[in-house]
Amino acid sequence: MRLEDLIPLPGPIHVADIGAAYIAETPPYKVLMDKGLARLSAFDGDERQKDKLVEVYGDKFDLYTDIIADGRQHTLYLAAPASGMSSILKPAEKRLNFFNGFPLFGKVHQEVTATSRRLDDIAQLGPIDLLKMDIQGSELMALENGKKKLERCVAIQLEVSFAPLYENQPTFGDIDCWMRANGYLPHRFMEIKRWSIAPFVREGDLRKPFNQLLEADIVYIKDPVHLERIAADSVKILAYVALDAYGSPDLAFHCLLHLEQRGELAPGTVSRLLAK
Repeated sequence: MRLEDLIPLPGPIHVADIGAAYIAETPPYKVLMDKGLARLSAFDGDERQKDKLVEVYGDKFDLYTDIIADGRQHTLYLAAPASGMSSILKPAEKRLNFFNGFPLFGKVHQEVTATSRRLDDIAQLGPIDLLKMDIQGSELMALENGKKKLERCVAIQLEVSFAPLYENQPTFGDIDCWMRANGYLPHRFMEIKRWSIAPFVREGDLRKPFNQLLEADIVYIKDPVHLERIAADSVKILAYVALDAYGSPDLAFHCLLHLEQRGELAPGTVSRLLAK
């Protein structure tokens, strides 16, 4: 099924990636970008990540070097670039010591003072359709200060912590409560990361876990039971995001059926597609 032939988009899907460092994995929205269906606003306050982002996305993205949080001044704790553990939250030494390898991964190499910006205060940034966020513990702070920019956002992928590694870091439960209160429903886990507890190492490899949960990437979507609450164009975008970015054809068809009921698709369209 090619959604492009069925429900053309009103314009490019606006993707925002906060903490966009291209380190270990290809983000799911890149499929949409490769098809020419999306435009990326990439945020990363670590200047060391810029060259790789330019290498991967060329001229298909806008780069912001702002640290997204609450608009206040913070200390930025810089770890090694490849660790992905630089944060405006201070690493919690006792937590790091609980896990094999993390005293090294979370080692602070430099502390700098930086003024953060609220997502809602970035005038040149348009409304966001799809948000991906991994900013080492300050995700909830960014969400709370970005409600206006996220008013039409249909899907949010973010990292959540089961065992916080930073001081005053919100947990998965804190994030989940906020997301549900703001009209989102958990859709899928992209990855659930477990890690071995120090000093016991499995088969000589500290990256081979046993059972202790560490963190996860989770995708939330606008409550699909109440699609009537969002604009038809946003439902179209959710269908694209579901099918191309997150491999969820059932959700995509649910969106199509709703669009048919709203008169955005010809009657019987979904039944004919399902019969193929």
